[in-house]
Amino acid sequence: MRALVTGSEGFIGQNLCVRLRERAGTEIIPFDRGTSDEALREGVARCDVVFHLAGVNRPQDPAEFMVGNRDFTACLAAMVAARGGGVPVIVSSSTQAERDNPYGHSKRAGEDALLSTVPDAQDSVHVFRLPNVFGKWSRPNYNSAVATFCHNIARGLPINIHDPAAPVSLVYVDDVVDAFLAILDAHGRGERLPGGPYRTVQPVYATTVGEMAGHIRRFHDIRRQLGIDPVGTGFLRALYATYLSFLPKEDFAYPITKHVDPRGAFAEMLRTGDSGQFSFFTAHPGITRGGHYHHTKNEKFLVVGGKARFGFRHVVTGESFSLETSGEAPQVVDTVPGWAHDITNIGETELVVLLWANELFDRERPDTITHKV
Repeated sequence: MRALVTGSEGFIGQNLCVRLRERAGTEIIPFDRGTSDEALREGVARCDVVFHLAGVNRPQDPAEFMVGNRDFTACLAAMVAARGGGVPVIVSSSTQAERDNPYGHSKRAGEDALLSTVPDAQDSVHVFRLPNVFGKWSRPNYNSAVATFCHNIARGLPINIHDPAAPVSLVYVDDVVDAFLAILDAHGRGERLPGGPYRTVQPVYATTVGEMAGHIRRFHDIRRQLGIDPVGTGFLRALYATYLSFLPKEDFAYPITKHVDPRGAFAEMLRTGDSGQFSFFTAHPGITRGGHYHHTKNEKFLVVGGKARFGFRHVVTGESFSLETSGEAPQVVDTVPGWAHDITNIGETELVVLLWANELFDRERPDTITHKV
């Protein structure tokens, strides 16, 4: 499958091309600034799909809007029509096409050029009027406020917000590419897509400029505090990934504090808002750590290096038992409320253990009571 991608070096284009390269048997025909018109004509003649992402959105002269958006798209439409149609054309337009401004006029004129020129446009041309798009490889001070905020905040630079309450509609670049590829796959299966030429990307995230900036500032601040927000789903997942993509290389890693005593070492790695905290500890051969119980707190231990014996004793009945585990045969060991527990290094090498606790440690109410096992 041969895919022609105009604007292949742009923000959406780079994300799309990476995804296309992940699909076996796909050849990308790139087109960007500096590519000749003849190369474009040859690409259109031999491609199986056109992704038209190229355009002008921040020109020096407003007249360039029509040249870059209407005229170039009309030229592309004529090339597609010259081969008799039959090739799907997936277009990134803008919600600005619905508005009365020079950029919107040029985007709408480009849409009209495709829809009036390509012979089977109602079935083969798919126009996405996109709101603000955010994600990795976007350009600060060019693609979106999200890119600018992420770039500046990651580097400790100021950001300018004129109206924190200003509403913003956003779509994530991975969702945009998913929607594009879904159209491509539908054509590959010979499906006729109902609903006319206009397509949408879901989900659309509704937020405000101030709220968005607040999330990004928090991503920056809590990293050094070993914290993390609920970034596994929805808008925060996408925004967090975007922020991380703007980290300078020298900030890919950050230090944590390791506490060392004669028994070994202990270090906290991550503190969540409502799902506890993660840490690790070590113990030298023959060393026992622990010797306490909890009323409510739960801990999960995972030995990843060395060999350990866990001891348990019921604080009321005195019942006791033990179990052994090692890094060679990993097991998660739970602490159970009301059972005292300890862990002993019974190997010949240093013991390394990962630890999760279901709540953050509170010095005022530690729920950790010393008890012999």
